[in-house]
Formats: sequence, C-alpha cells, structure tokens
Amino acid sequence: MVQPKLIIHGGFFSESHTDAATKLAKQESMRRIATLAHTYLLEHSALETVVYACELLENDPLFNAGTGSQIQSDGKVRMSASIMDGVTRKFSGVINIQDVKNPIRVAEMLMAYDDRVLGGEGATAFARSRGFEAFDVRIPQRIEEWEAKVASQGTGTVGCVALDANGRLAAATSTGGKGFEMVGRISDSATVAGNFANAHIGISCTGVGEDIVSASLAAAIGTRVTDGMSMEQAYEKSFAELSAYDGFAGAIALSVEGEVYHRDSHPSMVYAWTDGDLVATF
Repeated sequence: MVQPKLIIHGGFFSESHTDAATKLAKQESMRRIATLAHTYLLEHSALETVVYACELLENDPLFNAGTGSQIQSDGKVRMSASIMDGVTRKFSGVINIQDVKNPIRVAEMLMAYDDRVLGGEGATAFARSRGFEAFDVRIPQRIEEWEAKVASQGTGTVGCVALDANGRLAAATSTGGKGFEMVGRISDSATVAGNFANAHIGISCTGVGEDIVSASLAAAIGTRVTDGMSMEQAYEKSFAELSAYDGFAGAIALSVEGEVYHRDSHPSMVYAWTDGDLVATF
C-alpha cells in the first residue's frame, strides 16, 4: 500500500490583495482544505479526491475559481476547469462555462462521455441538462473591482494533485479567469498545458494562462519525468523555457513515489501539501 498524499494550490498571493490578513486567511483556508481532502482521500480514489478538493476551493471566495471568480470585460463570469486521470489518461473539462457553482463537478460528469471537453454555451447547456442549477458566482468584491475597472494581476487558479493508497494519480484545476479579459479568451486550466496526470506524475498550474500554454508547462514537466528526468530536472528545464519570455506561472506536482514538488516564477504561490501526519502551508 502507498501512503496517500496530496498537494493543493490557490493561485498567487497577488490575487486581488497583498495585505497580511488576506495572506493569512488564504494559508489557513489551504490548511483546512488540505486536511479535509486528505481525510477524504483515505476512503476514495485520487480522481474523486482532486474533484472534491477543487470543489472546496471553488466554494471559498478567497480564491479565483467558482464563487469569487473574476469578471470579464462584458461584466460576465466565464470559468474553466478540468480533471485528468493518471490511470486511464482520460481528460475532461469545461471552458468558459457560465452560472455554475462548481465547474469542476461538470468536468467530472463529462468524464463518462465521448465528448469530454465542452466550451461556452455548449458547456453551460450540458450543465443545465444534467441538473446543475443557475448560480451567480460574483461576490461584492469582484463587482466593485469590475465597476472601478481595477484588475488584479490575473494570477488566480486553484488545483489539486492526489496520490491514493493504490498508487493512482490524478490532477484537477479550476479557474475564474484573469479578470477583464476579452470575451472568448481561453485559459490553460482546461488544457494539458495547465492540468496533467499519468502513471508517473500529476501537475496543476496557476498563473497567466497564455504564458503557461506557450510553455506547455504541465505536459512538458510530465513528459520529462516520464522519460526519466528527476522532478527537479524536469522543473528546471521547463521553468528555464518559461523564463525565456518572463512567463508568470507556478506549478505543483506529486510523483507516484510520493515526491512533492512546487515552483513559481514570480513569488509567491499559495499552496499546501499533506500526507496525513504533516500539513505544510506556504
């Protein structure tokens, strides 16, 4: 049996506020969610757990995913989320879905279908047809920011990578966008550039989606580890490629051996990991 372990992230501290109280609140929330998710992991698969953890993160307005998502240039919220199963290599996700409380749950439902990545109106219509009720994810803070046209740094996403007792890996990522973006903009979160898992490693990214896609960051790290590089080597090479254009990104990872790894190009990402005996929050 493998010791179950997981790592989560909640974007960058620069998301909307940088005051000490908000930083502390995010760290405390990460610790709470990591602990709840690890308890859940003890009785569930890695795939089920990453969805559960992302749902908890989506429900916390401190983070830019689900409730508390950023508002786009036309005043609407469009969210993206995905999951990837390291065992089956199946990937499912939604892009620019609207008025859904938990996009990660819609991504989970799509795993059972042949058409596993849906976007825009199609994603929203699918959610409605499967019982996901309309839900306004905007919070007063986001509305005030939009009305004042005061954008954050656009570096908010949440994610989880889990390793279960049977040695199975999975990754999930969810985002509310970067705020004030053009309608139709697509982030990295529902692509393998931002969310990746196979039998060797799982990765979830946060940061500026365009930078992450340009580096194919999660898939690049995952492929390099699969081909024999150490986690450190894979991260070093991938982030060197990112630095060539001053890319803004962070990535958490967990290997099948239980090795935890994380790195950001522009400090500092908020994350937590736990194996049940220890909960580390940063």
